[in-house]
Amino acid sequence: MRRKLISFTLMLIDASIVAVVAYLALYIRFEGKIELRFLILLHRYIFVFIPIELMTFYLFGLYKRMWRYASVGELIGITAAVSVGSVLTFVASLALGALLPKSFYITAWFLNILFIGACRMCIRVTAEIRPISENGQSRVLIVGAGNTGSMVAREIQQRHQQTKRIVGFADDSRAKEGQMLLGFKVLGSRKDLKRLVEDYQVDEIIIAIPSLTGPQLTQIVRDCRQTGCQVKIVPAMEELINGKPAVEQLREVNLEDLLRRDPVRLDLAKLAGYLQSKRVIVTGAGGSIGSELCRQIVRFQPSAVILLGKGENSIYEIEQELAVKYPDLNIEPVIADVRDEKRIRSIFARTRPEVVFHAAAHKHVPLMELQPEEAVQNNIFGTKNVAEAAHIYNAEIFVMVSTDKAVNPTSVMGTTKRVAEQVIQSIGMVSKTKFVAVRFGNVLGSRGSVVPLFKKQIAAGGPVTVTHPEMKRYFMTIPEAVQLVLQAGSMAKGGEVFVLDMGEPVRIYDMACSLIELAGLRPDKDIEIKFTGLRPGEKLFEEILSAEEGTSATNHEKIFIANLQSINLEKLERGLFFLQHCYVPQEIRRTLAELVPTYTGYNNEATDGNGQVETESNNTVSNIRGLVVRIK
Repeated sequence: MRRKLISFTLMLIDASIVAVVAYLALYIRFEGKIELRFLILLHRYIFVFIPIELMTFYLFGLYKRMWRYASVGELIGITAAVSVGSVLTFVASLALGALLPKSFYITAWFLNILFIGACRMCIRVTAEIRPISENGQSRVLIVGAGNTGSMVAREIQQRHQQTKRIVGFADDSRAKEGQMLLGFKVLGSRKDLKRLVEDYQVDEIIIAIPSLTGPQLTQIVRDCRQTGCQVKIVPAMEELINGKPAVEQLREVNLEDLLRRDPVRLDLAKLAGYLQSKRVIVTGAGGSIGSELCRQIVRFQPSAVILLGKGENSIYEIEQELAVKYPDLNIEPVIADVRDEKRIRSIFARTRPEVVFHAAAHKHVPLMELQPEEAVQNNIFGTKNVAEAAHIYNAEIFVMVSTDKAVNPTSVMGTTKRVAEQVIQSIGMVSKTKFVAVRFGNVLGSRGSVVPLFKKQIAAGGPVTVTHPEMKRYFMTIPEAVQLVLQAGSMAKGGEVFVLDMGEPVRIYDMACSLIELAGLRPDKDIEIKFTGLRPGEKLFEEILSAEEGTSATNHEKIFIANLQSINLEKLERGLFFLQHCYVPQEIRRTLAELVPTYTGYNNEATDGNGQVETESNNTVSNIRGLVVRIK
């Protein structure tokens, strides 16, 4: 009812404006000495002109807009409506034989735009300058006086005046200092933050520069934190594409922001070419990488997506998430263990996937050191089962998610992933299916990664445990890693091990300090950082991803191909047979070392994961090795 009343009032105002403008335009045309015949014509037909103009305004939606938020778009709409209305009025004048001087129509057109636009802007100005109580308002300083900063300021003015009050901008551009943006002054640069916070009693700082790199953002966040204010950030550009207002996406700064790199460049045509209208299966679909693979694959309109995983809760969650967003897509959740060869083959026989993403794996280094037999069964034989099923049922592409820990491995986990790479390469030699692996380092926020652990430790008041002050790791975000995995899949010719450019390695100690600072605390003062020493199988530095034999470039600047040695198929088959039948941890490590000569985690003394000497009879191992020899 209120909306209708406002629209009716605006129509009355517009009718009055059109009438007044008509007489004013005639007055201006004749410089105050209006000829009687034109005045009589206007008197006679003014009540025809007004409905024509109002009908045009209505059709152009001038009575359905929220004028308190009016901007340039609304002024363009007014201009278009008045222009069409003026043309229709001129045509009506010709038809009725009531033609007035042509300059009258031009003058009336200009005055209508001026007065109707001024009327609408008065609504906007009234909304802007109405008095607002400062009780409960936070005083906001916006860092960044560019497009994003102005967008944030406009959103605050229009929708958040009850809770936020802008005091001004800070920007490092000297040309902008002292200038006005949307009625607010650029008060100084980032170096002046402390003074600006004190002078203007700032409560909240909003960083509105989405193009910042990680190091640049880290420095700005530190400067802001030193002021004691609450700090929020406008997300990176790729996060703004979903169309939400900038203020709706404001959030606390997180570690992903501080490690921000250039957005991944994707060849969407290639991606669509091998995913669109295809049946795609993802193993480990409930995990961090697997679930993100599913989220991104569905964007390319596959004909079906099979979500295969061992954990029913995680598979249920990703299936429900995708079903809500893509109700028309054929999404099938499947609970299965990749170690179950018969079950895997029956699934492939029924679903006949054309593209396979194999993300199911055990990845925790210390746990797999204690239970190497589990790493072997899951990472090696689970991969073998899925790869053989892909070969038997004629999948087009098989992409295995691997790890940088497969390079010169020191752990059982890394070594089993390297053997898994060998397995799919060997199957690829006799298959029409294109088998490839993609290696990358740690992903931020994945299950069991260091970041969630640090956050829990900080929330508990510390200490934050770091293995070594100089330990470094490569990191990328989950979406970034998955985008590159998909892109690498589009480049598959068969047999490649793709290597992702992870950027520069990050010191774990620095990550811990950043997370503590992001929580508004001080490292080693509010939160203790405790060094615990390297765990079994851990490296101080991960190998750079081009370490083994160098890499070859691809047509993507962040994807390379590792130049690996040829596989000794007889040696691989003999080692796999032994691993399949042996459950003695030290003998498993010994066999892994034979298959991956660069594996340095093996020693000759037979011990269990706790350093105790193995007691299992060596006869069992000897019998297995003898059987292998006899088979050969």
